[in-house]
Amino acid sequence: MDCVTTATRLKGYWFHCLLHLTIWLYSFKNVLSLESLSEPIRIYSAPNLATPPKSGIFEPIEISPTVIPHYSFPVNSLPPMYPTHPSTYDPVLTGRCPVNFSAVSSIMERTASDCNQPLAAVVGNVICCPQFSSLLRIFQGLYSTGSDNLVLQTAHADDCFKDIVSILASRGANSSIPFICSAKSTNLTGGSCPVKDMDTFEKTVNTSKLLEACGSIDPLKECCRPSCQPVIMEAALKISGVQSYLNDDKGTGGISTHVDVISDCKGVVFSWISKKLPIDSANKAFRILSACKVNKACPLDLKPPLEVIDACHNVAAPSPSCCSSLNNYIASIQRQMLITNRQAIMCATMFGSMLQKGGVITNVYELCDVDIKDFSLQAYGQEGCLLPSLPADMVYDNSTGFSFTCDLSDNIAAPWPSSSSMTSMSLCAPEMSLPALPTSQNSGNPGCGGGGVDFFVPILSIFVFNILLF
Repeated sequence: MDCVTTATRLKGYWFHCLLHLTIWLYSFKNVLSLESLSEPIRIYSAPNLATPPKSGIFEPIEISPTVIPHYSFPVNSLPPMYPTHPSTYDPVLTGRCPVNFSAVSSIMERTASDCNQPLAAVVGNVICCPQFSSLLRIFQGLYSTGSDNLVLQTAHADDCFKDIVSILASRGANSSIPFICSAKSTNLTGGSCPVKDMDTFEKTVNTSKLLEACGSIDPLKECCRPSCQPVIMEAALKISGVQSYLNDDKGTGGISTHVDVISDCKGVVFSWISKKLPIDSANKAFRILSACKVNKACPLDLKPPLEVIDACHNVAAPSPSCCSSLNNYIASIQRQMLITNRQAIMCATMFGSMLQKGGVITNVYELCDVDIKDFSLQAYGQEGCLLPSLPADMVYDNSTGFSFTCDLSDNIAAPWPSSSSMTSMSLCAPEMSLPALPTSQNSGNPGCGGGGVDFFVPILSIFVFNILLF
């Protein structure tokens, strides 16, 4: 995989070409980096900016933010494919939410960054919505400070929810977060859970066990050998009354109702945890639990691949028509969002299973050189970005704009399922562990980045904003 070198390593003709790009980008301010896991976040200062070149004609190349000039906002609006740095303003609040929002200002800022206006939709499943959900849980605990309540009163829930969204939008977040994350004000009320007060909760639940299991969560173990999740479920079952209902053997009627009650009671359990833990500790714990959940399934909308099945049904060797159809299908789904490395494996396996059920027996991933990064949003039509499976946040600075980490950006072959059944698949089993990174053929080249590639806004934003616009 070709390595991207920084501007200080470019020599001769390409250096002049790169400098010429500075003039071409005169009116553009932002740069969004998709950082490689092995590379630290870079913050560049104004003295490092390059000077304009005298001449040079070249093809588009991947660039370092070192040569992007940092100008104030232009008078005219920028094209939609080049997002501006977030502007802030004073939000208009309802005045009817009895909460001091400054107490959660740090989490509000983090959520606004993770759900920033241009990218909230494409990082919603992995970054934005998990962080927004964590904010709501922490807010529940804050609301009940000094009282016996664990949830918001219905009269306050709608106003507080509106204020939360307004404050986030005033800090650059996407105002459509409730729609993107399928969140609503009733998430703050405890819904149909019969226990919503501190006294009854602590009399019913083994709180020492709950705090011990969820006070400090190991992000590497929780998803495969959970310690906190079963204790949360146990507590939710106890306060819901569903456990006693099942023990009394009253039948299976109204199962869907019981599921809703348990889900609402889990929200009450999260609220109690947020009251007992420091805000940052609670946020970290909730993000780890969300990561375990989102990595259990493929978030992409996989339509029936009828054309791919027709083109690849009887192939046994590389086929232009089969590969073309396969690539077109994958190109259509990869535009949906950025996904994690584990999600990409799930998506590749699920899609392969769909093809097998349609009669495609040959490993067309191998025939057509399909990689797991092909299932995630692409940069410049060439490089896919897979987000880490562990919780991650967007990072913002005045020089490089928003950035986030890409994991496994090398060419890792997509796994072809061993059978059409998905029931026995587990990413925790040794045989389903993440593939090892391949050794780069240029590992001895001192100009290599060491296993990853940094992607920046002029490359990725075109594809991101095409998705948002169309």
